[in-house]
Amino acid sequence: MAEQDRDRGGASQGMMERLIELLPARLRPGIVVVPVVRLSGVIGAVTPLRPGMSLAGVARTLERAFDMKHAKAVALVINSPGGSPVQSRQIYVRIRQLAAEKKLPVLVFVEDVAASGGYMIACAGDEIFCDPSSIMGSIGVVGGAFGFQDLIKKIGVERRLYTAGAHKAMLDPFLPENPDDVARVKALQREIHAIFIALVKQSRGSRLKGADDVLFTGEYWAGETSVSLGLADAIGDLRSTLRARYGDKVLMPVIAPATGMLSSLLGRKSAGAGALTSIDGIAGLPDELISALETRAIWAKFGF
Repeated sequence: MAEQDRDRGGASQGMMERLIELLPARLRPGIVVVPVVRLSGVIGAVTPLRPGMSLAGVARTLERAFDMKHAKAVALVINSPGGSPVQSRQIYVRIRQLAAEKKLPVLVFVEDVAASGGYMIACAGDEIFCDPSSIMGSIGVVGGAFGFQDLIKKIGVERRLYTAGAHKAMLDPFLPENPDDVARVKALQREIHAIFIALVKQSRGSRLKGADDVLFTGEYWAGETSVSLGLADAIGDLRSTLRARYGDKVLMPVIAPATGMLSSLLGRKSAGAGALTSIDGIAGLPDELISALETRAIWAKFGF
């Protein structure tokens, strides 16, 4: 009888092992999973036709990553030259909220660039890793415009503008620059800059090694210098770092954003949007051209 029981027990164990093998690898007991989310591109709406990275666009992807079974941490791969300070901070806040709710550490891996708003998002990581050639920093606020008042005067165009509110036409590119308006904009920039600085100090704490007048001037640095300044924790790539920490069998599934109808509702362009633009021709091309130039200019600032 005892021998029969052992046989039945062995058969049951064998069947259980075979059933476990049929499960997706990330659902098998004892498996270590670190879901990976890629956050790349300019942050915020570049133009209505070409939206950049935003909380609305990445929130669901982040939630799926933090909800994954057997997750021991969440890895974020960041490659962004920055953009909207509002969207940058909102993405940062959502990442920290999810990390606290799920009690999971966040590991950030910087690719080419994590600058300005891109670095703000990187600060959501409990640890930041980068490549020796990664560009990091640019902790500052920038804004710019063009002045066309002499041009329209030269070609015989008269600017007619009607407002209610003394500063409603502030920094209009077709009017002469007003020093008072410039002072107001700079005050606004200083306020946003102070918010950015406070976020970096809160996130990095005692790991920051540089003085304020070095770290927060808007300057940026390569990977090794970023580590020495405390903007990053170590040089390291995703695969090597996770395997060293969690073992060679760690699973690193990439959590892809939604596609199809859902992504269209979230503000991404569908595959046919380009065709519609080409049909519209005159209406679509200027916005697409401006969008491409603006995006290129932001990346070019950091040499990419």
